Amino acid sequence: MAKGKINVSVENIFPLIKKFLYSDHEIFLRELISNATDATLKLKHLTSIGEAKVEYGNPMIEIKIDKEGKKLHIIDQGIGMTEEEVKNYINQVAFSGAEEFLNKYEDGAKDAGIIGHFGLGFYSAFMVADKVEIITKSFKDEPAAHWSCDGSPNFTLKKGKKEDRGSEIILHIADDSTEFLEDNRINELLSKYNKFMPIPIKFGMRTETLPKPEGAKEEDAAPTQEVDNIVNNPNPAWTKQPIDLQAEDYKGFYRELYPMQFEEPLFHIHLNVDYPFNLTGILYFPKLAQDLNQQKDRIQLYQNQVFVTDNVEGIVPEFLTMLRGVIDSPDIPLNVSRSYLQADGAVKKISSYITRKVADKLSSLFKNNREDLEAKWNDIKIVIEYGMLSEDKFFEKADKFALYPTVDGSYFTFEELQDKIKDTQTDKDDKLVILYASDKEAQHSYIEAAKKKGFEVLLMDSPIIGHLMQKLEGSKDKISFVRVDSDHLDNLIKKEETAISKLSDEEKEKLKADLEETITNKSYTVQLEAMDSDSSPFIITEPEFMRRMKEMQQTGGGGGMFGMGSMPEMYNLIVNTNHELVSEILNTKTAKKKERLINQSLDLARLSKGLLKGEELTEFIKRSYEMVK
Repeated sequence: MAKGKINVSVENIFPLIKKFLYSDHEIFLRELISNATDATLKLKHLTSIGEAKVEYGNPMIEIKIDKEGKKLHIIDQGIGMTEEEVKNYINQVAFSGAEEFLNKYEDGAKDAGIIGHFGLGFYSAFMVADKVEIITKSFKDEPAAHWSCDGSPNFTLKKGKKEDRGSEIILHIADDSTEFLEDNRINELLSKYNKFMPIPIKFGMRTETLPKPEGAKEEDAAPTQEVDNIVNNPNPAWTKQPIDLQAEDYKGFYRELYPMQFEEPLFHIHLNVDYPFNLTGILYFPKLAQDLNQQKDRIQLYQNQVFVTDNVEGIVPEFLTMLRGVIDSPDIPLNVSRSYLQADGAVKKISSYITRKVADKLSSLFKNNREDLEAKWNDIKIVIEYGMLSEDKFFEKADKFALYPTVDGSYFTFEELQDKIKDTQTDKDDKLVILYASDKEAQHSYIEAAKKKGFEVLLMDSPIIGHLMQKLEGSKDKISFVRVDSDHLDNLIKKEETAISKLSDEEKEKLKADLEETITNKSYTVQLEAMDSDSSPFIITEPEFMRRMKEMQQTGGGGGMFGMGSMPEMYNLIVNTNHELVSEILNTKTAKKKERLINQSLDLARLSKGLLKGEELTEFIKRSYEMVK
């Protein structure tokens, strides 16, 4: 029997592993199962090329709990190790980065684990065990080996009694980690980290119901049998070629990933590239709500079918973190910080590739099945808008397929929209004015007035649309977006010809004085405008720039520097000097009647704008009844 010291460059490696990785201590099972998987796949390769003269068969990895003995067993039927290999692979810890490790972890930062990164996968077992044994037999015709270590640098290595090929790791669970002797906890870890490992993983047995034999009576119980409880799917959809999958396979895999999600995904994107990096995966566009923050962290990152994280920021462009699905790449380093990932060359290429694939998929949908894209647009537009804002390359591609819906349910690309409205909505300065509404119901009267003049009105109602409009105005020549209620129509799209006021300058001065005397609410700035006589007598508008800056500030970004979020609401009260009601207000001699007409007209305008509420609405209704008596 051999005895010795494990060759490490830091004497107290075990306390370090225990102390500094304790917040991640559950990953020990992932690491040990990954090692067992590697051992099995190595054997598969060696048998396929004829180097291992053994039957590969149908190997599995088994997890067993011995509650009474306080032991956890991980058993594989893989390549195994000879005594010499145990000495080389287990005793010679490849801990080349000791100094870096100490510097990184002494300040308590735990977001950059050392497992895998420093070649210490096996030693993660000491995070939960105070003694670890390896009983292993190589596929070569050599005796088994039995290694044991109690968490100090001292080990024992002797001949083992194992007859069959493979390795068994026995963890003597420490008193502070007995949670890992509970079936539910192990099930939880297997589901989280090993759900799609490429080798079947057995954890206990389950009862399977068999078909009733012929001639059995209806009341007879169906026979059952005990079968291995395989907890993983070794061949998930993303490991297959797209040609081998049907639409139902993709939907089935989505349900497997998100069993509590009842809505079907809108469409999927299959990722499959092997140069200049390896990447496979399937991304799904789900139906998205308006809240950006609730959507994230649904993409799962795997490395060779081993779960790594569901925080893929830095690997996937931020606007795509609202998608769902799986990305699997051996080229993404495990357990390193986000700043490390963002600086990694392979990761940057992967991020660009995913962006391009998403853009290509959307472009293909637009060209080949536009009707379907239009039907799904409202459920996915927030991702596209976010992408156009945050990624210039995506903006260039999306500009050709991004859709702009109208209040009547038509959809245009930007180019199509320009062609449609250039004759009617180009102002005297040759600028194209794009009218939009953010709420069809609240802005209904303004929308109808615009449509009556033959103008097209877009419906732009996502929470980040103000930022996108700003970007479009900056990247395209001579266009402006103007909300349909931000001024009266003649001012929104100024033409050469302007209506002539029926009132003299003297009459206008008197009218304005009467209005300002009656309207005590300082939120309203009175403007007298000459408009068509059939336009509304009183219109309330909110200046586009001020309102848009406030909205953008509320969703993050533009306007914050001006303090728009804290500014009071300010409105323009536009009074049509050519309307007969306005003439009546001017010519009314009775002060009380004049006041009532002004207040009633103002409240009707406020009602149209959705500003009349509570006590003021009650007072308006009461006054209206008085007037119709």
